[in-house]
Amino acid sequence: MDTGTVSPNFEDIRPLNQDEVQAAIEELLASEEFRHALRYVKPDLDWDQLSTAMRACKTKEQFKSTLAYDAVMTVAKKTTFSLTISGRSRLPEGKPACTFISNHRDIVLDASFLNVMLYDVGYGMTQVAIGDNLLIRPWIKTFVRLNNSFIVKRGVSVRQMLEVSGTLSAYINHTIKDTKESIWIAQREGRAKDSNDRTQPSVLKMLCMAGGKDIIGNLKSLNIVPVAISYEFDPCDYLKAQEFQLKRDNPEYHKTQRDDLLNMETGILNNKGRVHFTISQLINDQLDQLDPNMDRNELFAAVASIIDKEIYRHYRFYPNNYVAYDLLSGTRRFSDHYGLKDKKAFEEYLQKQLDKIVIPNKDENFLRKKILEMYANPLKNFLALND
Repeated sequence: MDTGTVSPNFEDIRPLNQDEVQAAIEELLASEEFRHALRYVKPDLDWDQLSTAMRACKTKEQFKSTLAYDAVMTVAKKTTFSLTISGRSRLPEGKPACTFISNHRDIVLDASFLNVMLYDVGYGMTQVAIGDNLLIRPWIKTFVRLNNSFIVKRGVSVRQMLEVSGTLSAYINHTIKDTKESIWIAQREGRAKDSNDRTQPSVLKMLCMAGGKDIIGNLKSLNIVPVAISYEFDPCDYLKAQEFQLKRDNPEYHKTQRDDLLNMETGILNNKGRVHFTISQLINDQLDQLDPNMDRNELFAAVASIIDKEIYRHYRFYPNNYVAYDLLSGTRRFSDHYGLKDKKAFEEYLQKQLDKIVIPNKDENFLRKKILEMYANPLKNFLALND
């Protein structure tokens, strides 16, 4: 259980302590930017009513399970056809603290959706790893820390990276083993823009830094549970494709904070169709089958492969995925998974997304291919399991 106070060693990355909740709520209520952001999600918001409800929250848990829960479900109702979860029977018995590792589609909603569904099935919400590059406004940092998020520092020097990673590893281990709270972390730094999901061994190395030399023992103690996330539509697909071309045409191109804000807003506010999360098995039994004397890098690569395969085999596919695969490959291999109406609807959707891209020297063929890859790659990875 959360004791409400975290070791001072984690001062600059930890969520808020319980005795900081009231001040954080007052800070948010005083923020015009926070009010403006909420009106995006709930245009008919009664501010006085919300203020009273926020001030009634005395703990992070109260805030998360009422106001944050309501905000996420409002987004789900407005922007998804359905939000569903499967695999709850695979959750470890006794509800031990787990490290949920998933593929990463949406900057904000991957963890938010997972948390409300875990709460609904009685498992409890996780702490969430969030990159400091997304804490663009002071109110965002306050809000995510109030929601029990911890901060992952990005863009530090190579010299600082070792120290930063060590502190993050110690915090995650402390959270799982001492405060007995589950965490969510993406399988890689940032979203897989092409949906070709691959667990970065560097993430696993970071998780192990706070342990001893027994890599398998370290990872088993964190109770890693892979989660597969499947969105029927990715509202940011055209922004991701646009970034691919901008990087292709200018290798020095980097997204701005404004770009990150646009991606967050687009992902939250626009249509996602059907959204499904599948909880996989705890991977400890598979970790036991690995050779602990394997080369260190090979061992981390093998663990990454275990996580990837669990995610691939638990994707949920929609007609879009099959249409995209066939359009890319120039075949009709999966034509029995969609009708002419499905194909026409997806091609119209694809053109509508392409029309949103306004950049110099717009390469529509390249952009179209990139969006198709986003929808086809999960299916390709699933098919590769049996190759």
